[in-house]
Amino acid sequence: MKLFVSRPLPEAVMDAARAAFEVTMRSSNAPLSHDEMVAALSDHDVVLPTLGDRFQAPVFAAVTAPRAKLLANFGVGYNHIDVAAAKAAGLAVTNTPGAVTEATADIALTLMLMSARRAGEGERLVRSGRWEGWHPTQMLGLHLSGKRLGVIGMGRIGQAIARRAMHGFGMKIAYFTRSPKDLPDLPGAEAVTSLTGLMAQSDVVVVALPATPATHHLIGAEALAAMQPHAHLVNIARGDIIDEAALIAALAEGRIAGAGLDVYEFEPRVPEALRALENVVLLPHLGTAALEVRTEMGLMAVANAVAFKEGRDLPNAV
Repeated sequence: MKLFVSRPLPEAVMDAARAAFEVTMRSSNAPLSHDEMVAALSDHDVVLPTLGDRFQAPVFAAVTAPRAKLLANFGVGYNHIDVAAAKAAGLAVTNTPGAVTEATADIALTLMLMSARRAGEGERLVRSGRWEGWHPTQMLGLHLSGKRLGVIGMGRIGQAIARRAMHGFGMKIAYFTRSPKDLPDLPGAEAVTSLTGLMAQSDVVVVALPATPATHHLIGAEALAAMQPHAHLVNIARGDIIDEAALIAALAEGRIAGAGLDVYEFEPRVPEALRALENVVLLPHLGTAALEVRTEMGLMAVANAVAFKEGRDLPNAV
């Protein structure tokens, strides 16, 4: 069977792939073009895409009889794939849950601390050569210990973030999610029934839910208006869950204290208006950027492909 890999992956992943498939690995890190996606579906049995490779309905419509029968996505998020259109064209879709949980939660805590303690702003001050030395009221930020964290989406990643915040910083946990959760390792965590209610009572809000049509711009002007002026917003999920224009306005007008972002609505494009703000921390989608994590993700994607090749149930079917 022929496997197409859309981006360069860690060598251990490629070794595992080559042991089971005839592999074509594309050398570019840019997202696949329409023509490249059509060719991949036409010429290979399995395609291993990732974020930015937009396998949407027009791509499947352009291939009348795709040779490919599986999109083994590299990543837990798969909003770049139209799953319904893929299945209608005869392709299964898998992802890589679990492998990303702890590393993504670490980045959420990184952004919480950087935003609350104004670390990005402070680093820029030092690098500029304008720092004049310590004084008692310099760059006063928000002390996280004991504060209330609001988690939007209490899946694997949301729970991992909440555990770190509760057991590491003594933060109180509240959360908003579609379905009730049994959270024995998060004693006292409070389920809040409305999004604006969660935003209003939280000192820090973290977005940790999947991107779907239903969550597009879930965090818009109304939700942002409910936040307290000292509060911070962190997004490690997908950029289009937040209305970026509404967030820019809230930050620029000082209606919230700050934000920490690892993802963007039109990634990799980040608006100049956002880049110009001092009260926002901007990371280049580093959520899973550790070699062992990316290797585990890749091996999970290959394991899905191998299961397909061997006619077994797909371990991580979407």
